[in-house]
Amino acid sequence: MSRTPPNLSMVDLFAGCGGLSLGMENAGFTPVFVNELNEHAMATYLANRHHLVGDKPFAQQENLRCNDAQELQGERLEQMVSDLQEIGLTFDQPPVLSTGGGSNLDLLAGGPPCQGFSGLGHRRSYSVDKKDLPSNQLYARMAQIIRRVRPRIFLFENVRGLLNSRWTREGDERIWPDVLAEFRRIPGYDVRWSLVLAKDYGVPQNRPRVLLVGVRKDIVEASEILDPSIDSEDAVKCGFLPRGEPSECPDLIDLLGDLVDPQAAKILKKGNYPAGRFATTEYPKLPSTKEQEAMRVEAPAHEGRRGELTEQEYSRHAPRIVAKFAHMLANNGDIPSEAQTKKFSQRVLPRRWGNRGPSITATSMPDDYVHFSQPRILTVREWARLQLFPDWYRFEGKRTTGGIRRAGNPREGNFEREVPKYTQIGNAVPVGLAERVGKHFKRVLEDALEHAR
Repeated sequence: MSRTPPNLSMVDLFAGCGGLSLGMENAGFTPVFVNELNEHAMATYLANRHHLVGDKPFAQQENLRCNDAQELQGERLEQMVSDLQEIGLTFDQPPVLSTGGGSNLDLLAGGPPCQGFSGLGHRRSYSVDKKDLPSNQLYARMAQIIRRVRPRIFLFENVRGLLNSRWTREGDERIWPDVLAEFRRIPGYDVRWSLVLAKDYGVPQNRPRVLLVGVRKDIVEASEILDPSIDSEDAVKCGFLPRGEPSECPDLIDLLGDLVDPQAAKILKKGNYPAGRFATTEYPKLPSTKEQEAMRVEAPAHEGRRGELTEQEYSRHAPRIVAKFAHMLANNGDIPSEAQTKKFSQRVLPRRWGNRGPSITATSMPDDYVHFSQPRILTVREWARLQLFPDWYRFEGKRTTGGIRRAGNPREGNFEREVPKYTQIGNAVPVGLAERVGKHFKRVLEDALEHAR
């Protein structure tokens, strides 16, 4: 029995907790296969996927996911293709390697782990040469998967540090030219890339990101939106990515103001923490802005939690830390001399960004920032809102962890990393950025497929 494939199907590699998928889903795409190595990030991803694929809940179909992307080769990759055929996708046999031709899979997207590419991640990787970090070779596996499944569009996402990173500490060989060349060697695609700022796409962060887009030549030739002749590199100029609109970025008071619980501030000041969880479990205020209303939308599959606030658990800061944060709030972010350290300098988040817009990037650690009105760091829920995850989105695993458990120890061959909730969120593609890109891809595909008829 032939099946009709999901409208605007997508495969999400290195999916993390699902920020890219959620943005794409908001734009109309349907995940049909997911890959993610970390068990807690995968658990988060599946807990928030409520759609059907082939008349069955996607999250319950083990054959439509895998953990290690390195397994997606040979027989395992062919099994993936076979499983996708079962839900209605079609693949050329053998794959067409010239212009025009491939599968009816609309999108394959992925952001291979970037700890070794970013400056901060590399320092926390104990300065091991980047050529020796296994995660830094995963872009080549992604390219090989693209060669086999030949989607209409593919998207590679990574940190800005990738552009200047070098393979070894002593050498001059940069990583980015190798990455770009690998994707440009895939036959039958036009490839363009841009460095974009998430704040230009409605996200309350600066967050520079490298977005590389490959569009299959039959789609390029049929689309009136795309013109690769305009520029040999720039994806925005060529229509492969949408243009940013900086004015869309929300202020933090408008995004987070309804989560501010006065009781939490009183408890922090007195230091009399409750015996159980130190958390706010019901919304302390009604939404007062469109941003707050958007964050409080109902879950796709309502689970009877109307009005319940999750992940608004506070850190039990020591009195000296509360005093430090209170001083910073009262003195325009100034850190008292007795509290200054060489490790890093914390910043008070502003209520409003001002003319320059956001200057922050949510990382794997919440300790970098102090709440704009209370002497504490942000909660998991507030951290998630910075990435524009709605409040119904659940996160699995530990709330936080630190040190060697989060960073691993590459010098000793230990590449295992714990990925607690804060880290899952910090590693995610911002939902708003993914949604803007997804809506653009949808326009491109609809335009091309309409003109191809």
